[in-house]
Amino acid sequence: MSATQSRASGAATEHFGHVVMIACAAALGGFLFGYDTSVINGGVDAIQQHFGVGPALTGLTVSSALLGSAVGAGIAGGLADRVGRIRVMQLAAVLFIVSAIGSALPFAIWDLAAWRVVGGVAIGIASVIAPAYIAEVAPAAYRGRLASLQQLAIVLGIALSQLVNYGLAAGAGGSASGMIGPLQAWQWMLAAAAIPAIVYLVVASRIPESPRYLVAAGRLAEARSVLTRIDSGDAGAKVAEIQAALGGERKPRLSDLRGRFGLLPIVWVGMAIAALQQFVGINVIFYYSSSLWSSVGVDESSSLLLSLFTSIVNIIGTLVAIALVDKIGRKPLLVIGSIGMAVSLAITGWAFSFAEVVGEDAQLPFVWGAVALVSASAFVLFFASSWGVVMWVLLGEMFPVRIRAAALALGTATNWIANWLVTVSFPSMRDWNLPVTYFLYAGFALLSLVFVLRYLKETKGKTLEEIGT
Repeated sequence: MSATQSRASGAATEHFGHVVMIACAAALGGFLFGYDTSVINGGVDAIQQHFGVGPALTGLTVSSALLGSAVGAGIAGGLADRVGRIRVMQLAAVLFIVSAIGSALPFAIWDLAAWRVVGGVAIGIASVIAPAYIAEVAPAAYRGRLASLQQLAIVLGIALSQLVNYGLAAGAGGSASGMIGPLQAWQWMLAAAAIPAIVYLVVASRIPESPRYLVAAGRLAEARSVLTRIDSGDAGAKVAEIQAALGGERKPRLSDLRGRFGLLPIVWVGMAIAALQQFVGINVIFYYSSSLWSSVGVDESSSLLLSLFTSIVNIIGTLVAIALVDKIGRKPLLVIGSIGMAVSLAITGWAFSFAEVVGEDAQLPFVWGAVALVSASAFVLFFASSWGVVMWVLLGEMFPVRIRAAALALGTATNWIANWLVTVSFPSMRDWNLPVTYFLYAGFALLSLVFVLRYLKETKGKTLEEIGT
């Protein structure tokens, strides 16, 4: 290798290392996204007992954050285009901190729901801004893996929330209702989210603004400066390419999403992908897993431990997706995931049909309990290694650059609304017929397979500007 080639290789490695660092920083929003959405899982039964409410109101309270998330996702794109990606990250961090403190000290169930809505707005903003930012700074060859950092951060946040929940419950005598100092364990669970939120605020204040936003805002010199640090190519030529993709000097608007059938076809595809990711019922596992296992006879401590085990499976699946998303492509991963989810969900529903009800208590025979645990874990593994990662990768890259922030916001808002519909309906559906509920989720997994095969185009290896043409 010549000296010139050696210097070029070293520069490329330095650029990539810098991109990885700032992508990890942006993905901290995903960590808070995962922690804040899942931490409520450990306190569902304790909250229901503390406030003396039924399953319907409990489901509404748990899902209240998701309504806020839809709002946050809906406004994030416009905010990001007006004030920049970094300012929006900082806003999300402040909202996370406020929500964590307020949720830990509620006066009533509605008070708790209101603070969860505030946290939900932060989650929605973070769920839009992290994939958008990472996609805009990542080289095309590595964009899938770097964008996957968002989902990895989400599942790590979920896992840590389950670990914190288990530890706090154990410290309170094995129950989330137990006291630790002046507060019950579930209150400490919710309060703990303030710590990573403060870290996110500090880190988000130290990374550079997206060069694509800077170009759209007319700050070309700053865009060239950022590009020289994250891209080994000609910064001036890249700025010109981004300008051409933006379609001139006009800033993007929501009206750019309009098409022949109300919205552009690519926007409809993104919204469908976002909704289907939730309609398979994945967040039932993460929001209600402890109460789900309790409903079939598993004690509270063991239920929390099973939730932690599920989170570990989620991390393993996400690492598999990160390894494969830029090698075999987005579409093949989704196809494999849809087939695996459909089969494992159907088996889970079948296993739960053998629950024996005695009075008001249910008990799952050991053999069928083992089958349910294996199949539910398989479902999480198939989801995490496909739809969990690929949906966020696609939403960050599949839209033309001039509408990316707005279209990503609409797709993410759709994801949160679908999440809310599944979450708010699950407690009542569980009490009505748990096996049929899982068969319904299996049906949506089959629908996701048909949709991907018919409508989704592969984006592996293409630049953002090439995808938008």
